[in-house]
Amino acid sequence: MTIPVTRPVLLGLTMWSHNHWQQSLYGRGCKSGDRLAKYAEVFHTVEGNTTFYATPALQTTTKWRDATPDDFIFTFKLPQAITHQHQLLHCEQLLTDFFSVMAPVEHKVGLWKIQLPAQFGPNGLAALEKFLRKLPKHFPVGVEVRHPAFFAKGEDEKALNRLLIEHGANRIIMDSRPVFAAPPTTPAVIDAHQKKPHVPVHAIATAATPMIRFIGHPDEAENDAFFANWLIRLPRWLAEGKQPMLFIHTPDNNHAPELAVRLYRQLQQHIPDTALPDVALPKPEDSGQFQLI
Repeated sequence: MTIPVTRPVLLGLTMWSHNHWQQSLYGRGCKSGDRLAKYAEVFHTVEGNTTFYATPALQTTTKWRDATPDDFIFTFKLPQAITHQHQLLHCEQLLTDFFSVMAPVEHKVGLWKIQLPAQFGPNGLAALEKFLRKLPKHFPVGVEVRHPAFFAKGEDEKALNRLLIEHGANRIIMDSRPVFAAPPTTPAVIDAHQKKPHVPVHAIATAATPMIRFIGHPDEAENDAFFANWLIRLPRWLAEGKQPMLFIHTPDNNHAPELAVRLYRQLQQHIPDTALPDVALPKPEDSGQFQLI
């Protein structure tokens, strides 16, 4: 697909439905079925995690298509049956069935995300290459790895990067430094420390749409120091003609929309010569909550 050039950086969150956002993102009286449409009024893209756990019905993907504007971009994870249970082997029918159900939103997908388990290491690279060759050439792909060997800056990581470059696949970048800098004093942070990958940040763009997953600190202001590196890297990628995707998490995601807007505005101020369209949450009188700091 062709991502709209009017959005040099695509900003989004890791979900579009979250009860806490009724107070900030959706506004009063928003029904659960209208949340995606409200979300798409503010953000450019979203990471669809639900497809990792279960393949939706065709009727559902049609609703997702109809709820979003023409220039809205989805990223969807491939089902865990493909990536974790089969680990990319002998899953042709599963893949065919999945893409058939996702057909209504295919033209709105900026990345099909292949999230691989931590045990998927260098010995799996042959399976990954074979799998990438099977995918339709026009499908944009992102690959997220978690095995330590792929972060050791050795031959295994070089082999992975070469493979992704050869197939035009984006290496998904995990920046979990902020959340691991937070003391484990709340249930949300403790849970994040247990579940989120604690891996180094290797900011390499192996294709045209590098994707960053920034897992934030619960104290909003603490994230600024960690985002400073991205204020350098993102303009470089833009100058090279790349179109980054920036996804913002927080431990409980309650204030992920506010953090996403905060960091995006820093990027706008850092590169004023690049036309980054404004992003803003609803005003307090619309949302019934507080003014964004």
